[in-house]
Amino acid sequence: MRMVRRIRLSNGTGHFSMIDAFYVDGNSVLHRMLAVAKLGSIAVLGTGVFLCDDLRYVGIALLAIVALYALARIAPTTMLRQLKFSLPLLAVIFAVQWIVADWQTGLLIILRFAVLILAASLVTLTTRTSDMVEALERILQPLRFLGVDVTKVSLCLSLTIRFIPVVARVTQQVREAQRARGLEHSVMAVAMPVIVRLLRMADEIAEAIEARSGAA
Repeated sequence: MRMVRRIRLSNGTGHFSMIDAFYVDGNSVLHRMLAVAKLGSIAVLGTGVFLCDDLRYVGIALLAIVALYALARIAPTTMLRQLKFSLPLLAVIFAVQWIVADWQTGLLIILRFAVLILAASLVTLTTRTSDMVEALERILQPLRFLGVDVTKVSLCLSLTIRFIPVVARVTQQVREAQRARGLEHSVMAVAMPVIVRLLRMADEIAEAIEARSGAA
């Protein structure tokens, strides 16, 4: 198994892409599972977790997600990396809830978020973008009767899902670079390089999609 982090598409055009940057190549049950079923499971899981107020059941859900990572043969380091950028926010949420309510409520809330973050990341890690776009097209099919271009909407949603961890990672990289210059507390010093890098990535993705469309 290998982490697929290809930047250059194998279409002979020389264009760059981040489209499948987080897909983990594999042949597990989760990899073979239909993308529609994965997205449906995420919706059901999210609803169930937020309706459940029992800390034990939410904890069991978290352990089940961890077990699914093992089933998909995804390294523990990769799994933990999915939570890395959310830990400061989760810590703040826990502290606030502990102050205004109690520590059990704080723990329940952050466990809910951890379950959803890990579950959504697991779908991203085991599903190719093309499969996710196709699944979203099937789900959004009724919108065609309203004149909506389902293909474009599906692609936008899929790329948005993929881009969330990219934004977090780029921001962290820029912040670490600016920390070495003593500028980590400057909003502009962090924001401007992040915006420039994300715009470049967006251009690369647009070029890659255009190249693939032309090849097709």
